[in-house]
Order: sequence, then C-alpha cells, then structure tokens
Amino acid sequence: MKAFDRVWEIIRRLRAPGGCPWDRQQTNESLKYNLVEEAYEVLDAIDRGDPQSLKEELGDILLVTLMHILIQEEKGNFTLEEVLNHLAEKLIHRHPHVFGNQEFQTQEELLANWERAKRKGIFERLPRSLPALLLAQKVQKRAARLGFDWDDPSGPLEKVAEEVQEIRQAMDAHQREKVAEEIGDLLFAVVNLARHLGLEAEELARQAVQKFMDRFEAIEAKAQAMGRSLNEMTLEEMDQLWDETKKPPRSVSD
Repeated sequence: MKAFDRVWEIIRRLRAPGGCPWDRQQTNESLKYNLVEEAYEVLDAIDRGDPQSLKEELGDILLVTLMHILIQEEKGNFTLEEVLNHLAEKLIHRHPHVFGNQEFQTQEELLANWERAKRKGIFERLPRSLPALLLAQKVQKRAARLGFDWDDPSGPLEKVAEEVQEIRQAMDAHQREKVAEEIGDLLFAVVNLARHLGLEAEELARQAVQKFMDRFEAIEAKAQAMGRSLNEMTLEEMDQLWDETKKPPRSVSD
C-alpha cells in the first residue's frame, strides 16, 4: 500500500496550488472520455498479449480514476476512503457464498443471486453509453438470468433469418424508417446468437473490422505494386484483388 499512498500523494500535489496547471483545471466532465480511452488502451494491450503495455495502461486507467475521485473529494462530496469502504461492503454483500453461509449449486444460481443483490430494477445502472453491441449483450444476459431466454442457439439463429426477411419486406415497401428499425433488430438478434454460442459480439465485430482493414490495405498495396491507384480502378478490378487477398498462401510443397 505504500506505492498506492505514494501515487495518491503525487496526484494530490498535482492538483494543489502550485501544482500542474493542466491537472488543476481538469473536471469530471473533461476527464470522462479519458477514462473511456484508457479502458480501450487496456483492451488493446490485452489483445496484443503485451504484459508490459498492460502494466502501463492499467496504471493510466488508475490515474484517471483517482483524478475523478480527488475532484469529488475537493468538492466535499466523498473521499477516497469512502469509495474504498463502499466497494469493500459491496463485494462482501454480493458474495454471501464466500463471506457468509449461503451456498449455490450452479453458476447460474450464483449469477441470479448477484443480479438480485445489486439491483432494484433489472437494467438499473446499466451504462447506456457502452458500445452498442456490448450493451445489447449485457441486456440479454440480465434478462436470461431471470429465465427470459431461448433454450439453445437454434432460437436466435431462426430469429436472425426472420429479421433478414423483415428487412427485405421493408425495403420492397420502400419504408425507410422500418428498414432502419429492422436492421437494429437484426443486430440485436446476431448479438443474441453470439451470446448463446459463448462468444462476445463486440469482440467479433472488432475482429471483423480489423480483418477488413487488413485486406483493404493489402489490395491497396497490390494496386501500388502494379503502378495503379484504387481510386482509378473499377469495382471489378478491386474485387479481383480482394479475392486474391482472401486466398490462403501457397505452401512450399505446392
């Protein structure tokens, strides 16, 4: 805890008179997106399997968190000690199987108790500012813990097909607002399918975007090697390069 106390005192010094002008002018509002940005940098370090970067990024997100707490402490709203004590009490309350005598037979029972312990309403305090796919998956998980769910992945898979058909019908009827609504329903259904298969929809979408970027950069490089530019190529020519990029590399034995 000496290291934690050292960091806390450094941050307090930065915010104090005579400290850093930039740190002194920050507010919870000005720092809210820093918190989001640092969280994504943590995710990036995890995805890259880089423990040194992860160590650094976790330090950065701790810094922003402590800045938020200190700003509120300066306003007299709450202190760091109150934040930590509240967290400790919440952890104890939500884990009666560890700190009490309650027992659970399955993980599902444990998660259902977790939801009961922490909510007044099923979606209470669920951050609406989460990325949309992540928010959808969390909403579905909470509903599923109360029994509102399909038995297996075949249900959400059929729902995906149903939503695709409804999009076609809305497009044929030239109902723009209905098309938008049905596309939203399709995305929600796809997230549900991913959840039933034990996959994270947000991560799948991120991987798909990265795959597209990698392939598009590859066809751009192919075009440059041919002395061409993509903006002067036809769609058919770009499609040909795209298909070549998708082919697996030939082995030495081939």
